[in-house]
Parts: sequence; structure tokens; C-alpha cells
Amino acid sequence: MAKAPVLTPQAEDFPRWYQDLINKAELADNGPVRGTMVIRPYGYGLWERMQQEMDARIKGVGAQNAYFPLFIPQSYLTREAEHVEGFAPELAVVTHGGGKELEEPVVVRPTSETIINDYFSKWVQSYRDLPLLINQWANVVRWEMRPRVFLRTSEFLWQEGHTAHATYEDARDYAARIHTEVYGDFMKNVLGIDVVLGRKTAKERFAGAINTLTLEGMMGDGKALQMGTSHELGTNFAKAFNTQYLSKEGKQELVWQTSWGVSTRMVGGLIMSHGDDNGLRVPPRLAHVQVVVMAIKGDEAVAKVRELGDRLKAAGLRVFVDDRVDTPFGRRAVDWELKGVPVRIEIGPRDLEAGTAMLARRIPGGKTPVNIDELADLLPKVLDEDQAQLLRESRERRESRTTDVATIEEAAEAAVAGGWARIPWADLGPEGEAKLAEQAVSVRCLIAEDGSVPTADDAPGTLAIVARSY
Repeated sequence: MAKAPVLTPQAEDFPRWYQDLINKAELADNGPVRGTMVIRPYGYGLWERMQQEMDARIKGVGAQNAYFPLFIPQSYLTREAEHVEGFAPELAVVTHGGGKELEEPVVVRPTSETIINDYFSKWVQSYRDLPLLINQWANVVRWEMRPRVFLRTSEFLWQEGHTAHATYEDARDYAARIHTEVYGDFMKNVLGIDVVLGRKTAKERFAGAINTLTLEGMMGDGKALQMGTSHELGTNFAKAFNTQYLSKEGKQELVWQTSWGVSTRMVGGLIMSHGDDNGLRVPPRLAHVQVVVMAIKGDEAVAKVRELGDRLKAAGLRVFVDDRVDTPFGRRAVDWELKGVPVRIEIGPRDLEAGTAMLARRIPGGKTPVNIDELADLLPKVLDEDQAQLLRESRERRESRTTDVATIEEAAEAAVAGGWARIPWADLGPEGEAKLAEQAVSVRCLIAEDGSVPTADDAPGTLAIVARSY
């Protein structure tokens, strides 16, 4: 009788495969309240590495970290009508505290535009105070009706950036820098996901924004996942919160603003972009464990893996030493395979005699015997090759499963079949977008013919990317 697979095969049931992998790789678990999640240590290690890489890039474009309260007076949200309308169905509202009914209900933050703008209006007085560039690492709550771990949860972790500028042009350009230099660079060069950078349609814009820039990734089943967004808010929130500055000319002017964020949804995107039927595959630049050095059995092998682990750490690699010889080697190997650690170095008694180790590569697969003394020099090259392979596979999947179409019907057909469609926005338009929505298909973003981000929805040659999405 054939042995049952550890994971449900992707081709058989992709959503079940996803849930199996989260459980078997010990990434997360469901929380006690519907829609919440517990992120387990290995999964949180992935998020910590995402934080580290993102935080460095955010600071690199001038933003500073701060923290704002979790509770927001309900009246704050009502000041910007479009904003509160967009978030109303998702709000969690606290009406009682300390055993008493509150004088004013408070909202558990779904995002912080309103409370941060209240403080921006106090902190900004003159053009000398601009630009004001703030980032926050926090949790937010948006009551989710159809939860899925990492992808859609009622509480999730994220960073949210909020900025104030003297001019429209400065705000526009900063939102674009976040879109490309921070998010685009991180997702392509660290996550290894060949995201499409585009512009959201008016229907899909963030509530209260005048423009939303997005990054869309194609998952293993052909659906799209919005990986992050950067918004131009215009002066909408500045008007609502009276955020003004005294210009060089001595006039009171409204500030122009941006907001932008990515979340633990990226962990879900990582799983669905790179995972296979054997488990997760973690890009080496992201991995908090790049190399596992494993003792197969025997006291001498344990001593050697510890020594080798120290040597590889000294060479700058992120290493975990697995010397648990009281646990069967096969079980441990399968566990690391599920977790997607890029490289395993396996050492047993026979390897010690030969002065070699077995190099197992998770991303391309396969095992090769190598000289133990050559590993410190060899592994950085191996990891670079594997990082490049994941990005290449991501790009090839997206390109091979994207079809140029001429009609709404063809666009819907391509999306339902498990791919993306590319159609001139002039031939689709808001009416066609509404028709696609009836078939659970959406316009993920608008791009220019050369793949760049169009300056306006109606810019000549603008193409719409159409897909089913998470």
C-alpha cells in the first residue's frame, strides 16, 4: 500500500495544501477568537526577517519609527467621510471599559490615518517641519468574514507609513519611492517574487486616497495576491484634521499626504509563491535559518556538526545545528524539508571517515557529497544561485500564464482558467470592470504598455491586469 503524502498535493486541492503546510511546517495556528491567528516561532522568524529587511529600506528613504495608540475615538473616523465608509463593515468597536459604558465608543485601529493626522496637525506648523515621514510597526484589527491564516485575519501585523509634504509633487514622488525602492526591491530581491507594480483603478483605491499604487504577485495556482500598497492621500485628511503649514511666502497651506503598508500577508504570499508538494521553499536572503547542519548519528558526528556550525556562523551564514540524534534522522530531514530551509548539511560516521558531508539543496532539489573544509566558501555561491532560481521561476510562471485578450469574455475566461489576462483599459473601462466582478474576477492593477506605472487611469496605452484573487 502506497504511503500517504505528508501534504495534500497542490494539483489536488491547493487551499488544503496551503493549510496542511502551515500546520505541518509549524508556521501558525488558529487563535481562540474566529479570524485570529497564533504565529509560531518558525513562522514568526520569517516575519522578523521581513521586518528587518523592510525596516532598513524604510529608514533608507528617510522615515522614522514611532508608535500611536491602539484605540481611536470613533469621532475621528467620521471626519473623513469616504474613509469611514470604506472601513465601516470591518470595524471592531469598544463600548465598555472598566465595567462602565464609555462616554464615546473607541475603535480598535483598522489603520491609523485618522489618529496620526490628529497629531500631524499639532506637530506641523511651518514649511520647515516638512516633509514629516513617520512609520509604525503595529497590529491592526479589521473584522474578517472569511478568514484564512496569514492571508485574511481579523488581527494582523504590519507596518504603516504616514507622511506629510509641502506639495502634491513631493507627496506623489515619495509614494512612488516607497512603491519601487522599498516594496518592489524587497519583494523581488529578498522574497524572490516577481511582482507587478501598477496603479489601482478608481473602484479599487484605498478609501480616502486620490491614487493607490499596488504590487501584485501571481501565486502557484495562478490567482493574484495584493502584496502591498502605497497611497497618495492628496489633501483629504489634511482638510478633515486642519493640518496646515506656514509656507515660505507666509501663507497657510494644507499639507499633501501619503500612507503605505505591508503586512503578515506577505508570509502567505511567500508560501503560495514558492511552496511545492514537499513543503515551503524559503528564499536564502530571507531565511532566518539558511543552513541546517545535521548529525545523522554518533557522538563524533555531533561534535563535528557543532564545530562546523560555529565555522559557518563565523562566515556570516544563518545556521541551526541539529544534533538531536535521539530523534530519527528521517523524521528530522522531513521536518526541515517542510520548513523550506535552503540547505541541509548532513554528517554521519561514514562522512567523517571520508572528510565529506552531504549537501542537500531544498530549492532545486538533490544531494551532493562535498568536502567539509570547502563548505564555508561554497555555500554563499549555492545560496545566491538558489535565490536567483526562485525569482526566475516566479517570473516564468507569471509570464507563461498571462494572456493578452481583446474582450471582457476572454479576460474572464483566462482568469477563471487559472491565469491572468491583459486587456486595454480603454476596451474594458469601469463598466467592464463591474461585469468582471459578477464572475468573481477583478482588475488587479493598471500598467503601461512598457510595464511601468501609468500616470493616470486614462493614460494612453494603459493595460488592465485581470485575475481572480485572494
